[in-house]
Amino acid sequence: MRNERTTSRREFLTTSLVGAVGFNAVQNLSSLESARSIEQPAKSRVSIAYDSLLRGPLPDAHGTAAIRHDSKTLDSDRVSNLLDQAMQGLFDSADRGRIWEKLVRPGQLIGVKVNTLGGRGLSSNVQLVEEICARLQEAGIRPQDIVIWDRDSTELERAGFRIRTGGSQVQCFGTDRVGFEADLVTFGSVGSQLSRILTQRCDVLINVPVLKDHDGAGVSIALKNMYGAIHNPNKYHPNGCDPYVADVNMLQELRAKLRLHICDATTACFDGGPAFKPEFTWRPNALIVSEDPVALDQIGWQMIERKRAEQGLKTLAAEDRAPRYIETAADAEHRLGNNDQRRIVVSEKHVA
Repeated sequence: MRNERTTSRREFLTTSLVGAVGFNAVQNLSSLESARSIEQPAKSRVSIAYDSLLRGPLPDAHGTAAIRHDSKTLDSDRVSNLLDQAMQGLFDSADRGRIWEKLVRPGQLIGVKVNTLGGRGLSSNVQLVEEICARLQEAGIRPQDIVIWDRDSTELERAGFRIRTGGSQVQCFGTDRVGFEADLVTFGSVGSQLSRILTQRCDVLINVPVLKDHDGAGVSIALKNMYGAIHNPNKYHPNGCDPYVADVNMLQELRAKLRLHICDATTACFDGGPAFKPEFTWRPNALIVSEDPVALDQIGWQMIERKRAEQGLKTLAAEDRAPRYIETAADAEHRLGNNDQRRIVVSEKHVA
């Protein structure tokens, strides 16, 4: 079923309207998809911000401040600053308000797609997500128009999120509360039902994945986090998830709504993922931000490989699990972004 797409008339109209809003132009979905397929940037930007003091100082027996590397709780002020620094590096602007106002506008429904499979040890950090929601509100988005979501409410709670539905607060719940659309959407090798949170509660989608190894796919970062938006992710794990990850990201409502990827690399996994295994984690104390999920995954993959080398582990290719889907996502059929590092501009900033 290569290149086939099947949606209901309602889904088609909804996506068309969302695309028009997102691009400040009156255009239908087909023109939006065409533009995204043809107009690829010559280079993609990836911004990485680090803060070695992110977990705060802890006085030792002599009263000297030492880095509290073992803490799971982050310094809220430093998380806030780290997010600003990463975004400023990506958009080459120190004006926080203007950055976020370019991404969203009042009246839109904003979805913040997190990753909570790894529990408190290896999930999108609650403090980081709270800061993202604060920036959205500064840009004029009403709290009740923001929803933090993943596939399952129980997993959200285990990761430290509080389930909230209704009222005038930021919403937080899993697809298990609302279910999936009845109609399949297809692209290439994929045919899936989409979360009703994505289709009915999101005009704009912000992706907040985690930097981690994956036992089958090689890595699980920005692109693979979209498996949490479909009803049948287990079906798409053969062959290292290739071409399935790329095909999932081609589903029209995802392509039309995804605006930004903020990868949580405060705690990351270099082996044994995607589940949390503390012996295989390290703490880069970093955020990786990009509008291009392919470029972000390419850079994140290399960060994991460097840590594996430090630990004396084989490369993912040597273990026959290099993330081939990243190259597929960049190919002429998908054009989801750049994986050629000569076409990726990386901005790195060390806050402390």
